[in-house]
Amino acid sequence: MASDYDADISEVAGSRSWTEELASLVEDTGIRYPGDVAVEGFDGGEEAAAAAAAESLKDQVKGFLKASAEMLGELGRGCRDVAVQSLGKEDSFVVRKLGGPWKLVSRRLSFLNEYLPEDRDPVHAWPVVISVFLIAFAVLNVNSEHQSSVPLPKKVYIPPPSATRILLPDGRHIAYREQGVSEEKARFSMIAPHSFLSSRLAGIPGLKASLLEEFGVRLVTYDLPGFGESDPHPHRNLNTSALDMSYIATAVGFKDKFWVVGHSSGGMHAWAAIRYIPNRLAGAAMFAPFVNPYESSMTKEEKYRTWKKWTSRRKFMYFLARRFPSFLVYFYRRSFLSGKHGRLDKWLSLSLGEKDRALLEEPIFNEFWERDVEESVRQWNPKPFAEEAILQVSNWGFSLPDLQVQKKRHGKGLILWLKSIPLLKSIPWLKSIYSQAEREGASFLGPIHIWQGIDDQLVPPSMTEFAGRVLPGATLHRLPGEGHFSYFCFCDECHRQIFSTLFGTPRGPLSMEDQTLTKGDMEETPHTDDATD
Repeated sequence: MASDYDADISEVAGSRSWTEELASLVEDTGIRYPGDVAVEGFDGGEEAAAAAAAESLKDQVKGFLKASAEMLGELGRGCRDVAVQSLGKEDSFVVRKLGGPWKLVSRRLSFLNEYLPEDRDPVHAWPVVISVFLIAFAVLNVNSEHQSSVPLPKKVYIPPPSATRILLPDGRHIAYREQGVSEEKARFSMIAPHSFLSSRLAGIPGLKASLLEEFGVRLVTYDLPGFGESDPHPHRNLNTSALDMSYIATAVGFKDKFWVVGHSSGGMHAWAAIRYIPNRLAGAAMFAPFVNPYESSMTKEEKYRTWKKWTSRRKFMYFLARRFPSFLVYFYRRSFLSGKHGRLDKWLSLSLGEKDRALLEEPIFNEFWERDVEESVRQWNPKPFAEEAILQVSNWGFSLPDLQVQKKRHGKGLILWLKSIPLLKSIPWLKSIYSQAEREGASFLGPIHIWQGIDDQLVPPSMTEFAGRVLPGATLHRLPGEGHFSYFCFCDECHRQIFSTLFGTPRGPLSMEDQTLTKGDMEETPHTDDATD
């Protein structure tokens, strides 16, 4: 029996192979698809099964996506219904809880409606404006974070403290730096308050020691309160800034009056020195000096030409400094207080001219800029920077026309004689007359030189043109083709022109004979540190 079964199996195996046997079990259905090639046997069945499986997967994916879209649509309609029921009725929980605060905030921000066109409803316009702002802000962040072509920024390195410091009468310490000839040999003395995001290391960038020696100049720069290694001031304003300069001049041993040098926003402190300590000044050298853009004495045209030059971000930062200064800290911590270096034009929201852009690409300028920033942010405190920004756009305590250079008037002898009589001091109208005479006598009588690049985008020429209009005694030097930094920084020829304009022919440091004569003059004309009211 078993032998018969084995014989049958061997007979079948000898007549057909196993593939032929398997192919015989698959029936041809007769269905043909476009592009199919008729293949005999098992191979054709395998391709048909694969095609059927692929077609089935495709249908499944389509069905899944369609069902997902329907579910999301239902979810969106449900969220809309919930929002309408929660916010659309006055007796809803959300309206009861947030309605009062929302009305209060709306009233306080109602002044922003003045910036909308007259035919726009604020209720519909502001959501659109805010949505566009948020989208643009998100796009800018994404673009700035994913620019693979930009190299990684360097980390800020803060070196150990090394500055010389002096103690002021109010107990604060001010860090300063000296350049040029010694105290005994100085023919001219200069003090330079620095600009925003800078330090005592700036001074006049690139100024050669040989030029200072040639003209006999002693230059002192210092850190503003809270910058670098200087202590912060608890109640800083432009009056205290001028007093600090006067104290520094006395502490470092200035024998005579000094020149104040102001570049960019450092010009704000130079204006303050002219206003509050005119008796200490020999003159003022200003380079694209900043003027309060909200200055009431500016004409509408001057204000328009000034604001037109600035980038939208810079205008926004001035708006924050004037209206919502507490928000400045957020932007500062994302830029120069982030612990990483960055480009000057991006951090300060600048639009630079051709010469300024070329200067920023120079290695010598970048090296100076990085070290200056490192010293400026040494204390990692955003408050001094916010104070500086607020000072720029707030009430200075004086107006530029108040600095009008006036000649001392004659014929005041009678007023001075009346003032010397104690009984008459109590008469109000007489007191007002001789107070006015005192103010006129304390007006700044020295020279004011203002250099302004015509291609300056940071401090537009309209600012200095306004200063020249209200201060006819000032000398305005217009510089075609120059920008905000190109004339003031790392330009040997420019520095020589500046010193020649201020000091005339170079005569070198004081000789022993000159020092003797200077000491005699100082004994005859003592000065005081008191500021003008």
